[in-house]
Amino acid sequence: MDISRHIQVISAEGQLLTRAAERAGPDAKVPTCPDWEVRDLLRHTGMVHRWAAAFVAERRTEYRLGGELPELDGAALLDWFREGHAALVDTLTAAPPDVDCWSFLPAPSPLAFWARRQAHETTVHRVDAESARGGTPSPVDVEFAVDGVEELLLGLHAREKSQVRSDVPRVLRVRATDAADDQVWTVRLSEGPPVTERGATAPAECEISGPAAELYLSLWNRLPFPEVTGDRSLAALWRERSAIVMR
Repeated sequence: MDISRHIQVISAEGQLLTRAAERAGPDAKVPTCPDWEVRDLLRHTGMVHRWAAAFVAERRTEYRLGGELPELDGAALLDWFREGHAALVDTLTAAPPDVDCWSFLPAPSPLAFWARRQAHETTVHRVDAESARGGTPSPVDVEFAVDGVEELLLGLHAREKSQVRSDVPRVLRVRATDAADDQVWTVRLSEGPPVTERGATAPAECEISGPAAELYLSLWNRLPFPEVTGDRSLAALWRERSAIVMR
């Protein structure tokens, strides 16, 4: 997926998130993030949007912590969230393709990194907002879901920060059953960070499979796994240890 498509996703998903949060109300519990109410979700995601936009807008080349979470609530918090979301979309849209700034995953460019990362950040938290609202969730496009699985397995969990580890070597297969090319990933677990390869490159002890959108959200621990075959302890290991620490 290209930069412009990721920016379109950020714009659309942020609007869906706002509508769901407004309908749910700030006090509503977020079932997909049991420690959060909707106000926590808005404060966190709004802060991340501003944090990401600042790297691009200010050409920051070194890591900086995110800002403080606001004490705002209710309508004022929703307005604050909308402002930060719009600023992120505008910043990414206006940035030159060769903008130089800090990023933390391999990508064709820093701009490509930030557009992709914030597209998935916003989508996952839109799902959280809709879980608080209740009702039918908005769909996730198959191509975008596959892109999200790739970012998670080949990017975020390839870092030293990943805690998805095993004392003995294990192999997990991940399969998107509705992707055009039957997308498959082989995840090798060990005492170090997971190593993911595209394709069925080794016999697997466990396979997690299903439609790409369900697979994507289940790997982010927002849905149950669509289907698990083989040694279910590997699926449980993912569920227990795959929480993401940014940066």
